[in-house]
Amino acid sequence: MDNNCRPHRANLVEDFFFEEGIVRMEWPACSPDMNPIEHVWDALGRQIAGRKPPPQTLQEQERALLEEWDRIPQLVINSLIDSMPQRCSTLLAVRGNHTSY
Repeated sequence: MDNNCRPHRANLVEDFFFEEGIVRMEWPACSPDMNPIEHVWDALGRQIAGRKPPPQTLQEQERALLEEWDRIPQLVINSLIDSMPQRCSTLLAVRGNHTSY
């Protein structure tokens, strides 16, 4: 699942998917609001931004991200995964327009 941005459509990626037998799910362009990982990235960003003091180096940033990633409850991840059927139904109902997700 991706939002059709160029890095996701690079020949290297396409070749990998073909070789691995991975079939892409049809996905509307520019709809990162539908991709549950966007909610995780947002949560990580907010946690990092709220750190006192904020990370100053790339190494501190990496360490902070890993620490915050480990703090995300598995229940949150499961909830995002479980929400996909409803997300897809909602997207179909609004014919690809904006959703509340």
